[in-house]
Amino acid sequence: MKKIRRLLIIFVSAFSFLFLMNNVASAQSKEHYTIGVGPTFVPFEIQAKNGSYNTAHPGLDIEILRAAAKKENFTYTLKVMNFAAAIQALEGNQVDGVIAAMMATPERAEKIDFSKPYYNVGLALAVPKGSSIKGYNDLKGKTVAVKTGSTSEQYAESIQKKYGFHITRFNDSNTELSNVLVGNSAAAIDSTATLLYSIKNKMKLQLVGKAANKNPVAFGVKKGHNQELLKRFNAGLAAIKKDGTYDKIVKFYTGEHSKSAIPVQSSSDRTYFGLLKSNATSFGNGIKMTLEITIVAIFFATIIGIILGILGATPNKFLRGLSSTYAFVFKSIPVMVLAFFVYIGIPNLTGEKIPLFIAGVITIVMENSAYTASFVRGGIEAVEGGQMEAARSNGMSYFQAMRYIVLPQALRIMAPSFINQFIIALKGTSVLSAIGVAELTQQGTIIISRNMEGFKVWLLVSLMYLAMIGLLSYLSNLVKKHYQLAS
Repeated sequence: MKKIRRLLIIFVSAFSFLFLMNNVASAQSKEHYTIGVGPTFVPFEIQAKNGSYNTAHPGLDIEILRAAAKKENFTYTLKVMNFAAAIQALEGNQVDGVIAAMMATPERAEKIDFSKPYYNVGLALAVPKGSSIKGYNDLKGKTVAVKTGSTSEQYAESIQKKYGFHITRFNDSNTELSNVLVGNSAAAIDSTATLLYSIKNKMKLQLVGKAANKNPVAFGVKKGHNQELLKRFNAGLAAIKKDGTYDKIVKFYTGEHSKSAIPVQSSSDRTYFGLLKSNATSFGNGIKMTLEITIVAIFFATIIGIILGILGATPNKFLRGLSSTYAFVFKSIPVMVLAFFVYIGIPNLTGEKIPLFIAGVITIVMENSAYTASFVRGGIEAVEGGQMEAARSNGMSYFQAMRYIVLPQALRIMAPSFINQFIIALKGTSVLSAIGVAELTQQGTIIISRNMEGFKVWLLVSLMYLAMIGLLSYLSNLVKKHYQLAS
C-alpha cells in the first residue's frame, strides 16, 4: 500500500511538474514584441510588393530575427519606418527593439543595449559614372549625401574636416542616391551592399576607393529595458549558428546565391504602366491609409474646431483666450514636429505606446482643429452683430441665439472653408511618413527603395494626389455655387 501511495505521489508530482512546464512554455510562446525595422535596405531588408516581410526571403535581418524567434518561441510585429524614426521610437518606448542593419557603435551603445553581432558591414563612396572623383581626396568643397541617423552620417562627420566637403542629409537611401544622380551632391556614403544593389538596379553610379569604417551589425533594445527580449535574441542567434541555419542565411544573401535573393526588376516593370501594375497593391494601400486618416481626423477636427470657434466668439474673456491660445499654439508648431511629439515624445513621458494610426490622426486633428477654430470664429464674427442683439432682446440666451440665429448664417460663409480644410488635411498626411505611417507618400518611398525609379514613382504619386484633391476641389466649387445661389 505504501509503495502504491509513493508511486501515486511520484506520478502526481511528475504530472504537476510537466503541467507547470507546459504552462511556462505556453506563457513564453505568448510573449509578443514590437520590432522597429527600416524599409527596403538590400540585402538586409527586402519588402514584398505589398509592403510586408512575409516572403520566403525578406532580407538577412528579417530571416535572422525570424529564425531566432522560432528557436526561442516568441512572436513579434514589425513596425516599418525610416532608420532615424526607428531609433527615436526605441527611445520613446514605441518599439521594444530595432533590427535595421544597425551598426553597434560606441556612441549608440550609450543609449542602446546591443545583442551579439550577427554581421559586419562597411561603407563605400559612390559617385556618378564618368565622375572625375576618384576618392575622398577629390571631395574638397563638394557636397556629400548621407542618410540621417546612420553610421554613414557619423563617418562623414568624422572625416569632414580632413577632406573639406559639405554634408547633406536624407531620410532614406533612394533619395540620397537620386540627389547624387541629379547633380545636387557630388557623392554619397552608404552601405557597400546597398550601393552595389543600386548599381545592379541600373542606377548610373560607381564605387570609388575602398570600403571603410567596418562595424558589427546587431539587434538593439533601449538601454536597461527589454533585457528578456535581448537575452532571447542572443540565445536564438547562438542556436541558429550552432545548427547551421545562420550560415545558410548569410550565404544566401552575401554568397553565391545572392543573385536570387536580390530581386532586380525587368525593363518592362520600369515603364509607368509597369510600375503602376506591379505596385498596385502598395499604391492602393497608401491611398486607403491616406483617406482613412484624413476622414477620421477631419471629423474630430471639425467638432473640436467648431466648439473652439464658438468659444472664441463669446463675450467671456477666459473662453476667448482659451480658444485663441489653442489656435496659436497648434498653428505655430510644424506638423512634423507635432507628429514626433505625439508618437515619440508623449510615450517617452508616459511609458505607454500610442498606435501609429492613432498618433497620425491626433497629429492631423491638432493642426486642422486650430485652423478650423479660426475660420469658424471669423464666420461668426462676419454675421451682422445686430442679429445677436435682436435675438437676445427677444429673450433668447446667448447659446440659443448662437444656435438658431447666428450659426446657420455663419455656416453659409464657412462651408467652402470646411472643404478646403479637408484638402489641407489630406495633403498634411504626407508628413506622417516621417514616423512610419504607411500612407501614399511612405508607400512611394518604399516602392522606390525596391526599384530606384524615383522620378517615375513620384510622378505617379503626384498624379494620385492631384486626382484626390481635384475631386475635393470640384466638391468645394459646387458648395460655393450652392450657397451663392441660396443667398
